[in-house]
Amino acid sequence: MVFADARLSVTELLASLSLATDLGTGQPLGHGLSTSHLALALAREMGCPPEQARHVHWLALIRFLGCTSDAAETARMVGDDELSFMAGFAPSHMGSTGEAIRALARTVGKGQPALRRARLLVAALADPDGGADGLAGHCEVGATLAGRLGLPDEVITGLRYAYERWDGKGPFGLEGEQVPVEVRVAMVARDADLIGRLGEDVASVLRRRRGKAYDPHVVDVFIESSPPHHEVEWEEVIGAEPEPVAQIGDIEAALAAMADFVDIKSPWTRGHSRRVADLASRAGEAAGLGPEGSRQLGRAGLVHDLGRVGIENGVWDKPGSLSAGEWEKVRLHPYLTQRILTRCHALADLADLASSHHERLDGSGYHRQASGGQISQQTRILAAADVMTALMSERPHRPSRDLDEASRLLEDEAGGGRLDPGAVAHVIAAAGGTSAPTGQANPGGLTEREVEVLGLLARGHTNRKVGELLFISPKTVGRHVENIYAKIGVSTRAGATVYAMEHRLLG
Repeated sequence: MVFADARLSVTELLASLSLATDLGTGQPLGHGLSTSHLALALAREMGCPPEQARHVHWLALIRFLGCTSDAAETARMVGDDELSFMAGFAPSHMGSTGEAIRALARTVGKGQPALRRARLLVAALADPDGGADGLAGHCEVGATLAGRLGLPDEVITGLRYAYERWDGKGPFGLEGEQVPVEVRVAMVARDADLIGRLGEDVASVLRRRRGKAYDPHVVDVFIESSPPHHEVEWEEVIGAEPEPVAQIGDIEAALAAMADFVDIKSPWTRGHSRRVADLASRAGEAAGLGPEGSRQLGRAGLVHDLGRVGIENGVWDKPGSLSAGEWEKVRLHPYLTQRILTRCHALADLADLASSHHERLDGSGYHRQASGGQISQQTRILAAADVMTALMSERPHRPSRDLDEASRLLEDEAGGGRLDPGAVAHVIAAAGGTSAPTGQANPGGLTEREVEVLGLLARGHTNRKVGELLFISPKTVGRHVENIYAKIGVSTRAGATVYAMEHRLLG
């Protein structure tokens, strides 16, 4: 199958993204599929018209599209493993304050030494608004990415208010029927799946939260209809979409949105996938792969790191050497990339290429440990482009390298038999030639100083640190931030970060 001619349905793409958000929230693969299946059945029982039922279906698949937006901050708050925290806290999220506190006590700092765990828990309990700020960022990023996927306004609005509660105690204070019906249905379906997986009495929990987090009518219909809860197959979700089946209009934009979804997870990788895609595509052209082969490389570069979302930030953001166990987790991420992409028919031909970027000619790579002739020319170029991009970017354990030093290190890898010398030569030439595509110099009417401030904010720096780096006061930084938010139409740091990535303001 030639990818350029493939038809990609919206539901298939969102189902693939649901696998990624499962990983990014610490849930088992298939949780989002089961949630969407329950939500669609519930919407139909409620008498929702077909188009509204479609929106419920889609929203339930990607309600956590913004889940990576504050992963680094959450990891620091809970003791490095935000995935275990989110998985453990999720069943209590829409419960009472007492449930939430007990869940925090169980999950914050789990596995850490007793003293550190106590300090983390005290800090978490002392910052009651921290969670609300994070949820606001989730919502803004999720809505932004959904807009770039070309989804309808109803789904975008649903993501913008994805954590609102019937009683008005969500991050934006919507209450009752002000909360979009798509959210009210998806919320009950999601929690029903979570609770059912724990073996608890779903109806009992829903009744306890009825009229508080949940719309009473949605709960009543759910309990009365008793939709069957089971592990849903991929085909069930794809086949359940109301007719006519909607298609993705711009595949490139969709893949770029997926790239930003994963790259925002860590301050150290923001913009990485776009840079790899640009470099690999240009190197492919230099290698004579033609327009289609180069386009394939660019597309694979955009999604090559999807599996990163399944590894906690305590690994990716660690300033020191990784332990043997942490390295095993790192080696898992290309496999997870393959799992996400393979399930989607129209993306399956990208799966092998995208998930092979850590393979090495001498067999020392991962996850397949392929070698020699088992590694295609495209894969060799993608691997070299990934290494080159990483070398020229700052990482928690080392500074960035300039072009000359990065080129020497890349050539050393080729000389050692790990990377292909031809691919390395093409990548070095591409890196030293025409710059990668960039957005307009000052998008949104930003001044040069505002672009500088935005780039540093998107890298995870505090206002104080931005001031130190630019030799201005934190108060001046704060004024710049206010102006930036107003000009680009965002209200959170996470929203500003995804804007900076989209417009290539991170170098």
